[in-house]
Amino acid sequence: MQAAVGDRLHVHGKVVGQAEHAGEIVEVHGSDGAPPYLVRFDDGHTRLIFPGPDAVVEHVQDTRSSKSRR
Repeated sequence: MQAAVGDRLHVHGKVVGQAEHAGEIVEVHGSDGAPPYLVRFDDGHTRLIFPGPDAVVEHVQDTRSSKSRR
């Protein structure tokens, strides 16, 4: 998993009915974009996290470049 500051992290619920958590990556502590990440979640709390297989990184740069191509 690779990420940069400003990317979004989405952690899917592990149990049926559990909500997804999403937030902005504010610090990358691993080398070359690797975890752990300091994430400011949408509910306001900030946490250092090692994302598991239930997490997905949304690269903000990819979103901007795809919009500019239209």
